[in-house]
Amino acid sequence: MASALGNIKVVDLTRTLAGPFCTMLMGDMGADVIKIEEPGHGDETRNWTPFWNDVSTQFLSFNRNKRSLSINLKEKEAVDIVLGLAAEADVMIESFRAGTLERLGLGYEAVRKVNPNIVYATISGYGRTGPMAEMPGYDLLIQAYSGLMHLTGEPDGLPLRVGFSLVDLFTGMMTYGSILTALRHRDNTGEGQLIDSSLLDGQVAAMSYHATGYMATGNEPSRMGSGHPGLVPYQSFQSSDGFFILGCANQGLWERTCQSIGHPEFLDDPRFATNTDRVENRAACVGALSEIFANESTDHWVKLIAGAGIPCGPINRVSEVVNNPQVEARNMVVEVPHPQVPDLRIPNSPLKLSASPASIRRHPPMLGEHNDEILAEAGFDASQISQLREKGVIGAKAVAATPAQAD
Repeated sequence: MASALGNIKVVDLTRTLAGPFCTMLMGDMGADVIKIEEPGHGDETRNWTPFWNDVSTQFLSFNRNKRSLSINLKEKEAVDIVLGLAAEADVMIESFRAGTLERLGLGYEAVRKVNPNIVYATISGYGRTGPMAEMPGYDLLIQAYSGLMHLTGEPDGLPLRVGFSLVDLFTGMMTYGSILTALRHRDNTGEGQLIDSSLLDGQVAAMSYHATGYMATGNEPSRMGSGHPGLVPYQSFQSSDGFFILGCANQGLWERTCQSIGHPEFLDDPRFATNTDRVENRAACVGALSEIFANESTDHWVKLIAGAGIPCGPINRVSEVVNNPQVEARNMVVEVPHPQVPDLRIPNSPLKLSASPASIRRHPPMLGEHNDEILAEAGFDASQISQLREKGVIGAKAVAATPAQAD
């Protein structure tokens, strides 16, 4: 089948998670992604634990369908090479601190001079404007700064980090959508443009109903554990042997829940008559249900309640998710041939398109694996490539990242 982005070339100067997740999605949809990395070290995630046959699982998770060019951007010849690649590219994306690439001669204005039609995307912690534009931003920092940590955890507990790098991943998906929108704009007008994506902007937008509710009422949202500020019951409950989720998002589901668990008398209790009543009497409603659910197993309640067509399910561990029949049916865990990790299995692309599906064509590259290939395509002969390597402009070919390489 056709690749939706098969004619798109991407010069990728991003590192860690947000940018690499974005460019991996582009690669999954067919784009030719050239990942620019520092010789000897590469993307920081190459040195993050845990390791699988001396290759970081963090790096493996975000870098399939890319070619690695290890090149020293402190050398003018290296900058000229990247500018040459950008001149032939459709997209350039970077996640350096504000001003870094401008000082190197690879900022938007410099790149636009060699390619006026390029879509140039930047990813930063706080955005490229405003009083915090030059500050570094990381997932953990933005989880705190954006209010996400304040809203995560039990009511009487500490603010908590979400269990995976949600801010980075959200930003990567947001930037992916922005790039595709900009490419569509270019198709219509012939114009390239600058994209300014920030981790903070994404989380302020994702705050959505919390922020709007506060601005409407002046009431500060607070931690509610697994609960929802506007729905009851809509949270986790403890069974006799574990935990499960029950989600009554409308009145009909609440009524069916009461019938399915054998307590129709709740329907006549004025405290629980409507969702508004249940929210106002949250403690009483949740307490009554908790007493009931503690008497039987998770499996019992999930089969009973979900069997009645009510959103209900177990709280799975990672091991249960990656071996789940539904996950398998959706082809969401795939084997990828890799020269150093022969049994590599990773999560698949979530993008499901019938006519132009995602595909995995390349393993996550070893550092500098494609130096010679990319430079040859750019017009360098073998002798010139050898000279660039000798001068330290490019790194060694196909260097695998190992814990020993960490700074």
